[in-house]
Amino acid sequence: MSPDLPFPFWSSLLPGIALWALALYLPLSGPIARFEESLAQGPLHPSSQQLLLVLASLALALAVGVVIEILLCWALGPDWSSSLGLIAVLSGLFWSVASRQDKD
Repeated sequence: MSPDLPFPFWSSLLPGIALWALALYLPLSGPIARFEESLAQGPLHPSSQQLLLVLASLALALAVGVVIEILLCWALGPDWSSSLGLIAVLSGLFWSVASRQDKD
């Protein structure tokens, strides 16, 4: 028998899941680019390809975000895992801005 987890438990994980999904969206763009290339060769209409690509990229980022949040909650606790997600988002933003300034 598996214990039923109350909804408030999952609702406390949602901010961390969203932060990890946001932090990992750009690093996961490599597999999404390959998926986009395979979609371009398929028979779908371009607007359908775009919709499928957006949905797939969001689903991939959320799935990876859920897995990382649950693993970090298990290892560190929910507060720490959400804080690390925020740090990951901010560091990604920092590196993105820094790399753009190097080009200028």
